Amino acid sequence: MPKDIVYFDLETQKLANDVGGWKHLDKMRMSVGVTYSTAQEKYIIYDEEHVDQLIDQLLKADLVVGFNHIFFDYGVLMAYTVVDLANQTNNLDMLLSLEEKVGHRMKLDTLASASLGAGKSADGLMAVKWWREGKIKEIAEYCCFDVKVTWKVHAYGVEHGKVKYIGRHSPEPLEVEVDW
Repeated sequence: MPKDIVYFDLETQKLANDVGGWKHLDKMRMSVGVTYSTAQEKYIIYDEEHVDQLIDQLLKADLVVGFNHIFFDYGVLMAYTVVDLANQTNNLDMLLSLEEKVGHRMKLDTLASASLGAGKSADGLMAVKWWREGKIKEIAEYCCFDVKVTWKVHAYGVEHGKVKYIGRHSPEPLEVEVDW
C-alpha cells in the first residue's frame, strides 16, 4: 500500500459551454481544489491563488486517486502548469478503471449510492452557480464531500475487491471486481 495516497477533486469557475467546449478545459479555471492525504490524515482546501501548492502535493503523492481526474481535473490544472500531471504522477482514476471493466462511463454518485448507501451532496453545475454567487464556503464543503466519497468508494473497493454501481438499465445494484 502506498505511503501517501492523495484523494483529489476540484471545481471550476466556468462550465464547458462558457469556454467553447470540453476541448478547452484549461479555460474553465479552478475555483476550489481539495485533497485528502493519508500520510497527513487531513483535508487541504486550495483556492486559485494556491494552485501551485496543490500541484506540488499531487506531484509528491505516492498515488493520486480521483474520479475522472486524469481527463478533467488535470485538464483544468494545465492552465497553471507546464507539467504533464497525468504522466508525472502515479494515478488511479476510478472512472477509467471501471469504464475499462464495464464498457461504459458512470457517475461517482451511482457508485457511492450502491456501494456506500449515500450519494453526492450536489454537482458541478451547482458549484459553478455558487462561484458566480461568491459562495466559496459552499464550494469547498461540496468539494470536500466529493473527496470523502471518492476516498470511501476506493476504500470499499480495496476492502471487498469489488464495488457496486447502479446500471444504466437496471434499478438493482450491479457489482464489478476491482484490483485497487
